[in-house]
Amino acid sequence: MPAALIWLIVALGLAGAEALTGDMFLLMLGGGALAAAGSSWLLNLPIWADGAVFLMVSVLLLVLVRPALRRRLTPAAGARTGVQALEGKNALVLDRVARDEGQVKLDGQIWTARPLNDSDVYQPGELVTVMHIDGATAVVWKNV
Repeated sequence: MPAALIWLIVALGLAGAEALTGDMFLLMLGGGALAAAGSSWLLNLPIWADGAVFLMVSVLLLVLVRPALRRRLTPAAGARTGVQALEGKNALVLDRVARDEGQVKLDGQIWTARPLNDSDVYQPGELVTVMHIDGATAVVWKNV
């Protein structure tokens, strides 16, 4: 069996194994094996030279191509939705916000609010920051 055919089988085997892992490591090794198969077929090099081609191309692919490919294919952090998207936003105090009472206007909607510290009191017209949402109540903190 010619060496080029063996390298081609190795390349296909590594590419197939990559389908099971998804880490892009075996695919880069498969690219090195494909390069070794091509060099063996075109140049009829000895087996040690094919191994050197495999090693060099695999290392180059792992160092140069794999990081860029993983960045491109890795999904970005998902956008915050729902109540998580409201945390950190500014709100306008509509009714006095104290421990057991208060309303703020947040993203165009009126929310029940309470201060982060029970002793704080915010007056209408003040801007506050939403620290988190507790059920249907915005827990707010005074902007500095």
